[in-house]
Amino acid sequence: MTRPVLMAVLAVLAAGAPVASIARTPASAAAASADAGPVLVSPDQWRAMAEAGDRYPMFAAERQRVEREVRAAMAHGIDVPQPRDLGGGVTHERHKANYKAIAGAGALYRLTGDRAYADFARDLLLEYARLYPTLSDHPAGNSPVRGRLFWQALNDSVWLVYSAQGYDAIRETLTAEQRRTIDDNVFRRMARFLSEENAAYFDRIHNHATWATAGVGMTGYVLRDPDLVDRALNGTAHDGRAGFLRQVDELFSPDGYYAEGPYYQRYALAPFVIFARAIQQNEPERDIFGRRDGVLLKAVDGVIQSSYAGLLFPINDAMPDKGLTSEEIVTGVSIAYAQTRDPALLSITQQQGRTILTPDGLAVAQGVADGGARPFDFRSMQLRDGPNGDLGNLVFLRRGGANGQALVMKNTQQGQGHGHFDRLQWLFYDNGQAVVRDYGAARFLNVEAKGGGGYLDENDSWAMQTVAHNTLVVGEASQFGGDWMVGEEHPTTPLFFEVEEGLQISSARLEDAYDGVVLTRTLAMVEHPELAYPVVIDLFRAEGQTATAYDLPLHFNGQIISAFEARHSVLERPVLGTGSGYQHLWIDAVAPAASGTRSLTWLLGSRFYTYRFGASAPTSALLVESGANDPDFNLRREPALIQRMQGQADASFFSVLEPHGVYDGTAETVSGATSQIRDIARVRGDDAEVVVLTLVSGKTLALGVAHATSAGLAHTVTVDGQTYEWTGPYARFDR
Repeated sequence: MTRPVLMAVLAVLAAGAPVASIARTPASAAAASADAGPVLVSPDQWRAMAEAGDRYPMFAAERQRVEREVRAAMAHGIDVPQPRDLGGGVTHERHKANYKAIAGAGALYRLTGDRAYADFARDLLLEYARLYPTLSDHPAGNSPVRGRLFWQALNDSVWLVYSAQGYDAIRETLTAEQRRTIDDNVFRRMARFLSEENAAYFDRIHNHATWATAGVGMTGYVLRDPDLVDRALNGTAHDGRAGFLRQVDELFSPDGYYAEGPYYQRYALAPFVIFARAIQQNEPERDIFGRRDGVLLKAVDGVIQSSYAGLLFPINDAMPDKGLTSEEIVTGVSIAYAQTRDPALLSITQQQGRTILTPDGLAVAQGVADGGARPFDFRSMQLRDGPNGDLGNLVFLRRGGANGQALVMKNTQQGQGHGHFDRLQWLFYDNGQAVVRDYGAARFLNVEAKGGGGYLDENDSWAMQTVAHNTLVVGEASQFGGDWMVGEEHPTTPLFFEVEEGLQISSARLEDAYDGVVLTRTLAMVEHPELAYPVVIDLFRAEGQTATAYDLPLHFNGQIISAFEARHSVLERPVLGTGSGYQHLWIDAVAPAASGTRSLTWLLGSRFYTYRFGASAPTSALLVESGANDPDFNLRREPALIQRMQGQADASFFSVLEPHGVYDGTAETVSGATSQIRDIARVRGDDAEVVVLTLVSGKTLALGVAHATSAGLAHTVTVDGQTYEWTGPYARFDR
């Protein structure tokens, strides 16, 4: 295709007309094969990187890293095996290494001019051109949509996204026959498999389809095929009801929160920003990075905000060791910086310690070398969920920057099939560690011996169940009956979110998780001059129609220092229940039902944590540990505390978590190991509740929370001669 013809095609695309209507004649196809220069990164951009790259240490170091990786692949030789393994298996890992080698070799050819890199990528792709037409569904596939090279089509899409970039860089070095062979037997066949043969899969609004649309769309640009580009952008029907643009519109909230949560936002970020950059390069008139008020750039900020000490908050099907150094976020930060020149992103790049071999990566490396980095603002905020921002929120209450205190409240949607039954749950981070934690996913990623590297059965039976999280369980059953599609129909309702000096607070309500029960939780991070660190106050209210059982778990992290009086399981280790995750909990100790409050203190790292808790009716307290009914040792052994209330229709649970003290194992010194909170109490009025903390000094700190959250309503609660009066949803009282 000549440039005038190509520009005419792009003009049609910009006008929104289906490019499928443009005829592709044999003459135009032949012309396209002659026009083989790079289009994902321009020749001028490649030249600029080649000339300037060595002047910037981070870019030079990345080139050296990729050179080592590609040289190792070249020494290994051309190895394109018949697919046979699940994730983590030999053939899976080889095809994964090959797409990295193709992408890396293409970049190195452009940066160094060394034809050996181009020839290596060519020979790999020619071998794929021999193999790929012979493949059918993957023999070990256990996914609803099997791949050809991999056990699931998702991995085939990832292969296509990265290989298309490498192919674009070397395509003009090939003969016309070699180009036709690779074009037709690899890229067109893969694009046809992903989009035409699996149209329903391709047209989903889901991260798997995002990878597929990105791969097919980038293939379209590289092959100068406007039909493939439009199919990727607007779906197989070319009508905009599916495709990449619809995914941008439907999968992100106006704040940049991704529907499946931070872990999958990290994963999906790569195809979104890589393909968006290709669109910007080839069709700048679309202003893809400006779409929906810059939602893709907000998504980069949002995923960084969804982290602590470099690791992502592990909600939904998340692995606990994924963080800001992952390949996808490195790519996202580089591309976002090139679009915004936000100096705070450079500090994230410094933390990541690397960049990428693109013009975006060069811009980042230059910014770092020039001393442009500024600290990233990890701030208290809420990320609304849903395309219109009306399907709940994810709340971060922070103090002390990246490694200070962070309270996370999860009030988001179900997270599609990767969501857990954990609405109104909370996590707490302090001193660089997860103090109140979430299990995340039951999975050993790409460890073939553990279920082929996929999600284990225990992901369904334990990790997704409500008792595996820090939220209320009603009747020993999981929210929404354990059906995520039902959960997706019923959003959480945020009530209020406020950040003030010394007090940060958030509240939300969930009405449909259990029949006839309304759940409301308010979490606050509160500072006081007599407390060394902010404390977390938690008030969880359940309003039911009939008497039932309530369990409130707290999955804490650390070594118990002191605990409430309890009967310990010494001769045997009973199991807590038979289903909904309870079958995976051993009972270690039980305190019988009683009124009054209890406390539990544990040590984590160099700091102590005391959790004081009580309820509106007598409760028992259980210390439990995960790992029961786990014959293959798939679960981590982690402790939890469960408060249990039985035979009540309405219930209120109240607690305070206090960080305190210093433990220095090297110096063998301990200070501040005793809690500075003497007691906690809860007082109820007609339309509000007050949680009162009594400090060791005798001073009190109280938090009043109204049942109705209208700003103009007045509330009064009186107890023992003390009257608490306020207007609005909440108030703090220091006495």
